[in-house]
Parts: sequence; structure tokens; C-alpha cells
Amino acid sequence: MPTENFMDILFSNWQHTLQPFGVDQIAAEKAFNDLVAAYSTPSRYYHTLKHIDRVLSTIEVLQGYTKNLAAVKLAAWFHDVVYDTKAQDNEEKSADYAFELLSNLGIPETIIITVTRLILNTKDHQAAVDDYDSQVFLDADLAILATNQVQYGEYAYAIRQEYGWVAEAEYITGRQQVLERFLQRSHIYFTPLMSEFAEPSARGNIQGEIQFLLSG
Repeated sequence: MPTENFMDILFSNWQHTLQPFGVDQIAAEKAFNDLVAAYSTPSRYYHTLKHIDRVLSTIEVLQGYTKNLAAVKLAAWFHDVVYDTKAQDNEEKSADYAFELLSNLGIPETIIITVTRLILNTKDHQAAVDDYDSQVFLDADLAILATNQVQYGEYAYAIRQEYGWVAEAEYITGRQQVLERFLQRSHIYFTPLMSEFAEPSARGNIQGEIQFLLSG
């Protein structure tokens, strides 16, 4: 379970994200509690509040590339709010959840439309050349791929746990296909910073996981 200090930092981050919009404090706190509950369900091992925190931290590093930082941060909070490994429409449902909750908080519609578009882009992790907000957001979402080997191993294990209902042979085939798709891309990351400093590590980690899956 997340520590109290971690939750305090997250809540402070949430308040900071909402600050420009003058959201009612009680409504903001209720929305935060709803998000915490969604990300804390027992079936989650990777798509948790820790993942949200990591995405937000990476956005901070990459924020110089953004056009609409507030929308990118809000998308981070909501992008995995609905997560069911047996479903095919998690992104659509997460976008709907964001639309409804942010509308209730009185966030401007132009911001909400951007937020939902960013969330839907996590379905195939592709961003247009001039879509800098998507580029930053997707790079932050996939930053885990470029971490050190220990953290990457923990990530890979957590994903396997989320698909605990899938038989081993079937999981290896499916996971390998997902990983191979990333390797086949001309680039995994979009922003200059991530392309230069994270891309080689991500490719090495992915290749390592494929070898691990096939050696099992």
C-alpha cells in the first residue's frame, strides 16, 4: 500500500494540476479519492498510483516540449483509470471517465477534448509529427522501458501478474508480439531528449525481455 507521504505528494501534485482552473476544493478532493480507489484495485500490479507518479515526474522533465502542459498532466492522471486486461476498450472508457469527471469539475471543454485525445493515443502509442503534447505524454507513459535492469525486471513481472489469468505459452506469444512491435518502430520515443538518452536503453531492455521469455 502506498505510504502516507507518497499520498500527500500525489495529492499536492493533483491540486497543483487543477490550480489554474479554480476548482472547488471539496470536489477536487473527492475526485482525487475516486482516482486513488480506481488505481488501487487488487488486480493492478503495474498500472497503479506509482505508475501515475512516474509518468508525472517524466512530464516534468519533458515539459519544455509541451504546448498545453495542464492537459498533458491531466491525461496522465486519467489514462489508465479503467484497466481490465480482458477488455479491448480501456482507453475509450478511461477517456469517457476523464470527460465526465473533468466536466463536473468545471474544466474548460477545450482542455477536456485535448485530454481525451491524449488518452486515446495510448492505444497505439503513435503521435503526429506536430503533436508535441502527445509526444511528451506517450514518452512519459513508456519511460519505464528505459529504466535500469532491476526496475525493468520488476515492471515485466508486474505486467505478467496483471495477466495472471493467461496461460504461460499464450502469454509468451502475446507479450513477444507486443515487444517486437516496439522494436520494429523506427523510434520508440518522440521527444529529442528521450530519443537520444532513453531509446538505446529501451531497445536493450525489450530485447532482453524477449530473450528471457524465449529461454523460459
